[in-house]
Amino acid sequence: MRTVLLFLACLVATDARAADEAARDAARATVERQIEAFRRDDAATAYAQAAPQIQSLFPSPETFLAMVRQGYGAVYRARRFSVDRIEEAGDDGLALGVTIQDEAGADWAALYSLQKQPDGAWRITGCRLVKAPGSNT
Repeated sequence: MRTVLLFLACLVATDARAADEAARDAARATVERQIEAFRRDDAATAYAQAAPQIQSLFPSPETFLAMVRQGYGAVYRARRFSVDRIEEAGDDGLALGVTIQDEAGADWAALYSLQKQPDGAWRITGCRLVKAPGSNT
């Protein structure tokens, strides 16, 4: 009996890790999809990755894209980017640390916050962008 309980505990732990990894992969894909959409000036796809509370601040994809162009130039035209870390942030949240290089070659650090929506999709609730220490530009 003890062996069966130990087996079941391991099985549940394995399922939890797989679900956790799937959530992290889905959140990463959301951020990557948005950055790639910015690169193509695909306002509709970029906007669709934003959480409803962000969309309520910018009532159209075009106004959202204009805000990103003005305030988040490194994200808007990322030459290169990589997700460096993913951490839990609350019950249904994740935070992603992203390294970005802008068009001019300057390095930036972005911290994205994402929230799992009722439909199971991960949507971006915010992005804090700072120039990386020692950036060359």
